[in-house]
Amino acid sequence: MTVLRRVGARLGAALLVVWGAATCAFLVLQLVPGDPVHAVVGSNALVGPEQREEIRHHYGLDRPLPVQYLAYLGRLLGGDLGDSYQLQQPVAQALAQQLRPTVELAVGATLVAAVLALAVTVATSGRARWPRRLSAAVELVLVSTPSFWLGIVLLTFFSFRLGWLPVSDGGSIRSLVLPVLTLALPIAAVLIQVMREGLLDALRGPFVLTARARGLTESAVRSRHALRHAALPALTLAGWFTGTLLGGAVVVENVFARPGIGRITLQAVSGRDLPLVQGVVTLSAVVFVAVSALVELLAVAVDPRLRPATGVTAA
Repeated sequence: MTVLRRVGARLGAALLVVWGAATCAFLVLQLVPGDPVHAVVGSNALVGPEQREEIRHHYGLDRPLPVQYLAYLGRLLGGDLGDSYQLQQPVAQALAQQLRPTVELAVGATLVAAVLALAVTVATSGRARWPRRLSAAVELVLVSTPSFWLGIVLLTFFSFRLGWLPVSDGGSIRSLVLPVLTLALPIAAVLIQVMREGLLDALRGPFVLTARARGLTESAVRSRHALRHAALPALTLAGWFTGTLLGGAVVVENVFARPGIGRITLQAVSGRDLPLVQGVVTLSAVVFVAVSALVELLAVAVDPRLRPATGVTAA
């Protein structure tokens, strides 16, 4: 019963997060100035006032705000995200069509950031101070640089001057290199800072002395014992990590002219396409909940001490 109660509590919390995100998106978008009907008809001068009222009635925009909200929640519970004003198709279909490029970008950035963080952390956590200082300076620059500026710099150097990589999306792996680096480098810089500090603290722990007394090499002590403890603080950044990926995709996909969720999100916000924006926010909340659950499982796998007899405690 304890396990079922805990699963029920986590599921309830997940539903509450999704409901809160969807509600905030609905309320905030009502404050955006402009007529939503304009997003449907655009600049078509042939659409008169009567046709506009018919469109408003068709989408339920002439109903009171509480009625619109309840109807929106009802559709959401049924898995219906509504129809996009601009694209003239279901929001779920529009998101599904643009999901693959964003997933490729996010997964690639995650892998690159994780590999860079592990490699640089191990390489700069020794006794010599100058590698740590050099790495810290580069990390500060990467964290402080806006994503759009970093993307422009990478484009200018590797595409315009050297000609090594394509300027925009061409459907090949080479066209994915610069967008992935633009999204991954600032994330890797933060992870390196957290993991290096955690690794240095772990190397001063008593279990490290025991491992060295058993005759383990320094590389084995770092990789098999200390690095596991250093990874736990980095896992706690999963919420920030997820938000950075989703927010950075908007900038990166527009800088590199890539298709994806981020690009249609910007178009939906500028065109006041309310159903599409609400669908993106709801999808982001679901992804956040799923990543949080995955991170908890990874934390238990990294450190079994987080798994008491009664269940999993918070990391």
